[in-house]
Amino acid sequence: MRFIASYLSGFVVTFFLLWFLRPLALRIGLIDMPGERKLHASPTPLIGGLAMFVGFAFAALTLDISLSPFRSFFEGLVVLIVVGVLDDMHDLSSYAKFLAQIAAALFMALWGGVSLEDLGRLSGSGTVALGGWAIPFTVFSAVGVINALNMIDGLDGLAGSLALVALVALSFATLHAGHGADAHLLLIAVAVVVAFLLFNLRFSDRQPARVFMGDSGSMFLGFILTWYVIGLSQGSGRVIAPVTALWILAIPLFDAVYIMFRRMFMGLSPFAADRDHLHHLLQALGFSAVQTLLIIVTGAVALALFGLYALYHGFSEARMFYGFLGLFAAYFVAMNLVWWRLRRSVGR
Repeated sequence: MRFIASYLSGFVVTFFLLWFLRPLALRIGLIDMPGERKLHASPTPLIGGLAMFVGFAFAALTLDISLSPFRSFFEGLVVLIVVGVLDDMHDLSSYAKFLAQIAAALFMALWGGVSLEDLGRLSGSGTVALGGWAIPFTVFSAVGVINALNMIDGLDGLAGSLALVALVALSFATLHAGHGADAHLLLIAVAVVVAFLLFNLRFSDRQPARVFMGDSGSMFLGFILTWYVIGLSQGSGRVIAPVTALWILAIPLFDAVYIMFRRMFMGLSPFAADRDHLHHLLQALGFSAVQTLLIIVTGAVALALFGLYALYHGFSEARMFYGFLGLFAAYFVAMNLVWWRLRRSVGR
């Protein structure tokens, strides 16, 4: 019961801050203005990330566990929250955000001891060890996951819901393995995301989000997911296989990699803004914002459940990996084909 009180405190603090900070954010300019590529029609506070972080940190301090092993975890979060809030207010350069993400990843890998030492059993010869590439590959992966969540944050409730699906899946895995400290922190993260979604979800197409998570929120959640999909998938006592992490994060990864390849093929920067994401495609096909959210989140739940099912029923990691690549190839082809037909039908 004492741990349930911690989860509830994270929810309550986050909820209160979202309610309390909304008018203040409008006064100090911590808002997202409407624009050509944006769906909202009025200035919207960018306070989700800050509120979730404070709620998460407060609740973590109430846990009856030692937080010393997580010092680098919180240091990385602080770096990303500070830079994220500054970016939400002043539009920092992409280089500044990348440097912050790299710094947080290095905190995680060098001082937190959370790094990708191997990719699992992806070949007949055994585990694919990274050796001297462990730290660079960890940084690359961390920056990739953080930006994948940021890139898909283009529809009310979408990034938060996808993060929630992944956090619940990881919580289940840690509880199943008896990793108490990790499970408690993950469940606190679940609680603060639920509180955020009460302000961010569209409960109807006429009721837009009241707050956004901003870059601070997407980096906050992206770093938590990165820490745990790496930390839980390494070592002799691993909780999940590395390939399981791919299935848990499948939708954000599919969307980000597809968009970046598409932009580079068109001669654009892989980080340029556009309206070619999965949620844009579904809306172009006539689905409402709420329907689009439900379709994508349902897909994320199904893929995460399949990843966990495969883990607990002894599916080959190699087959799961190549199955993941095959599914992405199908996704890539289908997205290109549907976009081509849509644009051809309107003469674009």
